[in-house]
Amino acid sequence: MTIGTKVNKRLPYPIPDLCFGTSPLGDMPDTYGYGVDAERAQATVQAIFDQSPSFLDTARIYGHGRSEERIGQVIRERGGLPEGVLVSTKLDRHFETGRFDGAQARRSLEQSLEALGLDKVHMLHLHDPEHAADLDEITRHGGALDELFRMKEEGLTDAVGLAMGEVELTRRLLAEREYDTLINHNRFTLLNRNADTLYDEAHARGVAIFNAAPYASGILAKGSANSPRITYQEASEDQLAPVRAIEEVCARHGVQIGVAALQFSMRDPRITSTMVGVSRPERVQQTCDWAAQEVPEALWEELAALPYDTSDPEAERVYKPG
Repeated sequence: MTIGTKVNKRLPYPIPDLCFGTSPLGDMPDTYGYGVDAERAQATVQAIFDQSPSFLDTARIYGHGRSEERIGQVIRERGGLPEGVLVSTKLDRHFETGRFDGAQARRSLEQSLEALGLDKVHMLHLHDPEHAADLDEITRHGGALDELFRMKEEGLTDAVGLAMGEVELTRRLLAEREYDTLINHNRFTLLNRNADTLYDEAHARGVAIFNAAPYASGILAKGSANSPRITYQEASEDQLAPVRAIEEVCARHGVQIGVAALQFSMRDPRITSTMVGVSRPERVQQTCDWAAQEVPEALWEELAALPYDTSDPEAERVYKPG
């Protein structure tokens, strides 16, 4: 498969097919089951910046600010953001109170720009409104969404969008404003198609779709024997059964499961970019290699015949931002 860029009429520049997610670089063991120290995180950011073109996504809440701070340290060491690198971040609720009014949205961006050492970001998303204390603070006049669009008007970002999980709320919010971009995670993978209709609707509206977490939080990259967690939660034997069925198909064709999981997202014409979390510098090149690997058409035919889930994969998740 060829790695390239895609053009979306709402965005002023081509978007790389791959985006590197940096939530693991914020050191979030409650989410991922392992930690990442500053040295390893910064080496990973360096590897991302060495790609050209390159696309990196972060958020204010990842590691309570550590992800952005570690990225910002590398930007400063390099004397500024390298040419050809796109940066996306997110407005977040108050870490402790869940407050997410217009003032909190403004503080979130100010903190992000300070941590990153930037005057603006290429893309800015309102993050996880389903986890905020009061949705009305976000949607009302003068709320966080009004502030998001005001930031674009002020030139603090080139594009604005939503970054969230819960599909029905996403569909509702998406229909109310003219967003440029949409990030959804864990809900369009080899295991799950919860976001399929959402992606149809967003694509029809011309929104650039960024599909995040194609590995279902790691199991579709590392395998069921090495990472028996699905969407950040310990998986039961029944939940692992469809993963093992995918592994069997991949093994018959001599294709690593991570290659299939990544390219499943990248080959969908609705998806502008696939967001893949990385936690080690060597994972950056591995991801590029997996994206470029040739895959037999017969593999896709067999995978298409397997059953998949359409329910919310995070319905029972106990969310922790760390």
